[in-house]
Amino acid sequence: MSAADRPVAERLWLMFRHDMADYQGGLPSRDATYHSDRLNAALADDDWAAYLFTSGDHPVGFAFVRALSGPARVLNSFFVVRGARRSGIGMTAVRDVISRHPGPWEIAFQDANTTAVSFWRRVATELAGQAWTEERRPVPHRPGVPPDVWISFTV
Repeated sequence: MSAADRPVAERLWLMFRHDMADYQGGLPSRDATYHSDRLNAALADDDWAAYLFTSGDHPVGFAFVRALSGPARVLNSFFVVRGARRSGIGMTAVRDVISRHPGPWEIAFQDANTTAVSFWRRVATELAGQAWTEERRPVPHRPGVPPDVWISFTV
């Protein structure tokens, strides 16, 4: 993602955070934005990579990958706009992102997000066969939030 894509990423980030409020809670700030530390890191930190997804000339989502130099890459944030969901764009995008960073991967999602549960299990099976694991981990600094589900595999 280029610096010129930042305004688009910021608007998509608002949609993503709004959707995630169904599963993680949280209200927007007084200026109607959500905290954007992950967005800022994805666009500025050398250990992160940011990808913008398009359909024709329409922005339809993004992925932020962190820990590029770590033992496992982490798909930190992944989003596809509602109008593009169930079209194959998400699966195509995630395949592309993961193929750019071969090695161990970890992806977190919430049990309550049944669409994400199905999608990420399908991704893991498609990319790693049966060689993937799933575990629940507490959300750091958020004791009142249900644990995240983490899928791990290597490509």
